[in-house]
Amino acid sequence: MSEIVFIISAPSGSGKSTLTAELRKVVDHLEFSISYTTRGPRGSEQNGREYFFVTREQFEKMIAENQFLEYSEVFGNYYGTAARFLREAFARGNDLILDIDVNGATEVQKKLPDAVSVFILPPSHEELERRLRRRTLAENEERRRLTSEGKTQEELEAILQRRLQEASREIENYSQYDYILVNEKVEPAIDVLEAIVKAQRLKRSPEPPGPGDDQVLVTAALAERRNMMEQVQTVLATFEESRSHTTTE
Repeated sequence: MSEIVFIISAPSGSGKSTLTAELRKVVDHLEFSISYTTRGPRGSEQNGREYFFVTREQFEKMIAENQFLEYSEVFGNYYGTAARFLREAFARGNDLILDIDVNGATEVQKKLPDAVSVFILPPSHEELERRLRRRTLAENEERRRLTSEGKTQEELEAILQRRLQEASREIENYSQYDYILVNEKVEPAIDVLEAIVKAQRLKRSPEPPGPGDDQVLVTAALAERRNMMEQVQTVLATFEESRSHTTTE
């Protein structure tokens, strides 16, 4: 098998973590690269599960030792993908999923032009705000449970608005990606992600497609960026409408 790197990006709240976790349950020979970060854990996050949480000094030492495939600084915290995960996955004959932001995706695409990129969009600004509000409140409740402290309503609203603004900026970069996936419901979205992975493997395999492979290729093709433009424009319109509404208030 020709090993493949799959780049998956999405604004916070689009369901990327859920989709990648479910994808690994239904597709064999697929590993997930856990990023390093200098920010603290949120909510129920655990070291080595969502992220590897390290100090700024540790992260900068890794930079100096050229250990990262890509890294960036966002809101004062570092995030990065260790190159060793790529080497280790390929040595085992597995493909690798990179869960990284737009800036990281750009860096990886420069170094690995054969990487396959997927951008996940929420179905609308309204739905994204609903998901982010639920997540922000859950994180705060977990923080309160662990530390007996929590943020004020004003602080929570500020966090939510910052995440929404960040999401609005990120979705403008959809054109850099090979595939676009609008995550309205989890099950259909997983089916499309599964088809993308299998279709890429079929295209790089020396073996001819087998029974049932035609449907996989069709499903994946429908998610190619050029075939998703109408759906993308519908989603983008909800963000533009929200910006216009905010401006006139």
